[in-house]
Amino acid sequence: MEKLISDPEFWNNPEKSQEVMQKRKRLEETLAEDARIAGMSSDVAALIELQREGEDVLGMLNGEMASFREALARLETGMLLSGEHDHRSAIVNIHPGAGGTESQDWAEMLMRMYLRWAERKDFRATVTDQQDGDGAGIKSATIEIEGENAYGLMASEIGVHRLVRISPFDANARRHTSFASVYVYPMVDDEIKIEIKPEDVRTDVFRASGAGGQHVNRTESAVRMTHIPTGIVVQCQNERSQHKNRASALKQLKARLFEYELEKRRAEEKKSEDSKLEINFGSQIRSYVLAPYRMIKDHRTKFSVGDVDRVLDGDLNEFMHAWLVYRKTGKTAGDGKDELPD
Repeated sequence: MEKLISDPEFWNNPEKSQEVMQKRKRLEETLAEDARIAGMSSDVAALIELQREGEDVLGMLNGEMASFREALARLETGMLLSGEHDHRSAIVNIHPGAGGTESQDWAEMLMRMYLRWAERKDFRATVTDQQDGDGAGIKSATIEIEGENAYGLMASEIGVHRLVRISPFDANARRHTSFASVYVYPMVDDEIKIEIKPEDVRTDVFRASGAGGQHVNRTESAVRMTHIPTGIVVQCQNERSQHKNRASALKQLKARLFEYELEKRRAEEKKSEDSKLEINFGSQIRSYVLAPYRMIKDHRTKFSVGDVDRVLDGDLNEFMHAWLVYRKTGKTAGDGKDELPD
């Protein structure tokens, strides 16, 4: 029998009570958003009536309609986040493709874009591992993004991202094409039990490389964990404390193993969705063209925008919404006739 929150015994089980309180918070936010939308609908209807009666309220009406559309888009996005693990926080891995400095710089641009997106969403983002590139950019990065539905939203970014631009590293100012891959895992919390046998994990400690202060670079505080049965490798070096890095690496390993088991289940069930999750440098999911024209286009959803700076600064909401609609319905934002040239 479920206990009421007012019952003192309700708090005797911290894990269960926390789960209930999180569900309550989500329901309260849903009810509050529903009330806001109902209020906006009434305001729009009233302004339309005033405009029909001859009052000059067109400016106010346009403003209210814009806010109303944004609220409806948020509501639809929430409804589309119906996957089993969409509500979870996310762990994001970024790797450059072939191409040296060009691709490494592009990978760092993507990392900044996701950090800015998390900031816009008021999510907590932590770079737990970063390998600096040769001269510029990064060779790899891992970001933990903690927030409601972070995984469900960031799953839209899984795949290969293609950049076309005039290279800042080319003295002849030629156009270059760069690739970087992104993969996202749901962060595993205490309610999901992932058994990791100590004998199945090899743990190595080493000195951190790159930024982090003298203490980080002088002591063996960085941690690398290898799960021997699966070959999965994770590492963390952002903390001064080896203990904290071990805890973070173990959390990442649990997430990777959790996703590994999910992938095996998907393969067994022969879901067609599997093909969309494969990272293949010959089939990028999105192109970012900065020259000779400026446009970003998602090749799955056909959604595109011309304001590339806004997107690279973290405004990914429209792309994520279009992907959620595509995942749910198979419908795209366009007919595909305006494909970007190579």
